[in-house]
Amino acid sequence: MNAPQQLVSMSPRLRRAVDASRLAARLREECRGDVLFDAGSRGRYSTDASIYQIFPVGVVVPRDENDARTAMAVARDLDVPLLPRGAGSSQCGQSVGEALVIDHSKSLNGIVAFDRDAMTVTVQPGVVLDQLNAFLKPHDLWFPVDVSTSAQATIGGMAGNNSCGSRSIEYGNMVHNVLGIDAILADGREIAFGPRDTMRSDPNALATVNALEAIGEREHDEIATMFPSVLRRVGGYNLDVFNPQSVRPYTRDGSVNLAHLLVGSEGTLAYFSRLKLQLAPLPKHKALGVVNFPTFHSAMESAQHIVKLAPVAVELVDRTMIELARANPAFRAVVEAAIIGEPAAILLVEFTGAGAEEQSRNLDRLGELMGDLGHPDSVVRITSPQAQKELWEVRKAGLNIMMSMKGDGKPVSFIEDCAVPLEHLADYTDRLSDIFRKHGTHGTWYARAEDARDCR
Repeated sequence: MNAPQQLVSMSPRLRRAVDASRLAARLREECRGDVLFDAGSRGRYSTDASIYQIFPVGVVVPRDENDARTAMAVARDLDVPLLPRGAGSSQCGQSVGEALVIDHSKSLNGIVAFDRDAMTVTVQPGVVLDQLNAFLKPHDLWFPVDVSTSAQATIGGMAGNNSCGSRSIEYGNMVHNVLGIDAILADGREIAFGPRDTMRSDPNALATVNALEAIGEREHDEIATMFPSVLRRVGGYNLDVFNPQSVRPYTRDGSVNLAHLLVGSEGTLAYFSRLKLQLAPLPKHKALGVVNFPTFHSAMESAQHIVKLAPVAVELVDRTMIELARANPAFRAVVEAAIIGEPAAILLVEFTGAGAEEQSRNLDRLGELMGDLGHPDSVVRITSPQAQKELWEVRKAGLNIMMSMKGDGKPVSFIEDCAVPLEHLADYTDRLSDIFRKHGTHGTWYARAEDARDCR
């Protein structure tokens, strides 16, 4: 049998191995950063915070932006798919796949530009959220998409997933806070995505703008029919940038910003080399009301009414997390100071503003509302900044707390980022709980109330 016939008969697995060997050799020759193709490294990058596991072809950890461009050029030349990766904190498997992983968390983590007066900052994709907010704090600013994994989550990954955060009811999601993205497309072109009118003046971007607008015009009626009118949507591309359906406009003035089409695209449309973000002033005063509920259903039923008080956050902690946190010496005192008796669930309701008296009145209104809903004396008022911080830290530690469950059974995240109108929330959780019981198990809930129709 001659050589060409042998190549044709090669198994797909062996052919991929040959291609990976060629890819690794090219990357080691042309890139200055780490090139990782050994089984151990590929195994580490085959997982994230989800239940999924897929071995990548290989991994590149670029030393700088030019190194990332080189790696992408090699992959393009060899027709290898790319997977940009941040912290790997996703619970839906967005950061695993059979591709060349580009890990931008080690070196591509710089703050490139900062404008205090305009309240904007431009960063590389590997900047960690807590790192960014530590830089901004002396300027009385912050980036308000405050995800629970803020100590690990990178801005590039947050933009790729259109991350949310506890205070999205006030500040929106990533898509509402990204002003521009410098992107590298699959063909190697580099385009600065931003306001449509600005992109039109860029000869390199004009053809892309025209093509995107043609799609938006062609699908105008379908977008109006199929896109739900809710704040939290991560079911696909933000095509309604051309025909807005979200209850919160993507831009403050109603203009079209094509960077918002890239937000939430999970690395499938472009690699993000730099991101320009809208910042917000740090709140001057905060007040936290912890509402204790006798049943999980009553907590879900009450959320739609609580948001009408215009809080900045309404966050759920269910019985399972309460009990596990109380059993942990590090969290016990914090949790017990916030609960009344043995609640089935609590809602953390936060108000912010310029004056402490205003926040005290907001807590009064929350207590009155809960009395009207049949839950008098159910609100624990927490006004100390330190006590508030400690309780929020318990909520942020939720996944670690869940994994501390004793026994063989461990929680598995498998329903992530679903968005349910608040008026249907109690029925939705009841019916899903029925399914759990039918299969001899039960669910632990992570949730926040987001209804921008009542937001400021």
